[in-house]
Amino acid sequence: MLPDVTELRTARVPRIHPAWWVAAVTFLALVGAAGFRAVPGVLMNPLHDEFGWSISTISLAAAVNMALYGLTAPFAAALMERFGIRRVVTAALVVVAAGSGLTVFMTQSWQLILCWGVLVGLGTGSMALALVATVTGRWFVARRGLVSGVLTAGGAAGGLVFLPLVSQLAEGYGWRPASLAVAVAALAVAPFVMWLLRDRPRDVGVTPYGGTAADDAEPMRSGAARMALRTLAAAARAKGFWYLAAGMMICGATTMGLIQPHFVPAAHDHGMPQTVAAGLLALVGIFDVAGTIASGWLTDRIDPRYLLLVYYVLRGLSLLALPTLFGPDIQANMVAFIVFYGLDWVATIPPTMALCRELFGAAAPVVFGWVFASHQVGAAAMALGAGIVRDELGAYDMAWYVGGGLCMVAGVLSLLVRGRTNGTSVG
Repeated sequence: MLPDVTELRTARVPRIHPAWWVAAVTFLALVGAAGFRAVPGVLMNPLHDEFGWSISTISLAAAVNMALYGLTAPFAAALMERFGIRRVVTAALVVVAAGSGLTVFMTQSWQLILCWGVLVGLGTGSMALALVATVTGRWFVARRGLVSGVLTAGGAAGGLVFLPLVSQLAEGYGWRPASLAVAVAALAVAPFVMWLLRDRPRDVGVTPYGGTAADDAEPMRSGAARMALRTLAAAARAKGFWYLAAGMMICGATTMGLIQPHFVPAAHDHGMPQTVAAGLLALVGIFDVAGTIASGWLTDRIDPRYLLLVYYVLRGLSLLALPTLFGPDIQANMVAFIVFYGLDWVATIPPTMALCRELFGAAAPVVFGWVFASHQVGAAAMALGAGIVRDELGAYDMAWYVGGGLCMVAGVLSLLVRGRTNGTSVG
């Protein structure tokens, strides 16, 4: 049962609302889990040199990781409803650490796919952006857009800011210490999750930030898989779901699928040292924090559909220009690309979450889990496709052009999202 409203009103509220502590440790968990997702881009060349595996083979492992990262998300959101956020996130961090740590023993490509693809994909997928949607939906009424922007930035930028460290470790000591460092980082976050992360405001005797006891909804206790699939079936009846899913598929293809794993090897193809290229990607992560937080702030004030249109079109134009920017040295035009791409990296997430809440109400976290699954399916397809393009054509140019064209399509799809769905009919 919901706690008595009078009791919550009279309870002593801490000076800092517990929602902010929950948001802080969620941010830390997302950053810790993000580290290993960034590893493919800087370890492609070391793995190729040691084992002789093709770029396509290594890209396949990255593709499996990305696909499972997305496909796990809706079930993870349902598991959080069933078992609680803290248990799911702690278990996920342990799985990420196991997957990254076990890679040091691999000798065959299938082991790379198992550890790097399956285990890490499942673990990080359980802390994907469905976690952001769940935390913001449960703990915040006011400032939802801003908080979703901050948390999204942590999940996306965390992997990118790991890149210089991973690259330096790989170059100085080999790729194995780099993988172990990421495993340790993921494990180090688990105690903080157990200590500070709480499932619902009622657990600490408060109401959601900026809300009332009525906003602290009763958790759904049905089976996690059944809940996720039932929610998908209901959401699929709305055209808006398919427009959002298609847009997110393109978003994933042009960020995690294209830039994150292939920017460093592409820059290396043009004579740029790998550590320098990794540093540029780290800058993407830094500017991503600012861009995503700003996007969350704008989402509270501007129609999310128009925001998505602007984000996708500008991203597409930058990708179309990218092949002319590569060179052995860092030029001003490449720096401009890095700054812009960082600001736009996952700026699409806060407005997409807002549209999910608008269309699907209380079921939005699970629905967004499915929308984000399409994001990662797109990322997986592009990660593999770009690797094949590189192997077959000897250059990445065609991959950049295809990504730019797809972004234009995503901008148009964003404007087609219309109408509202009664949240009680979904889930």
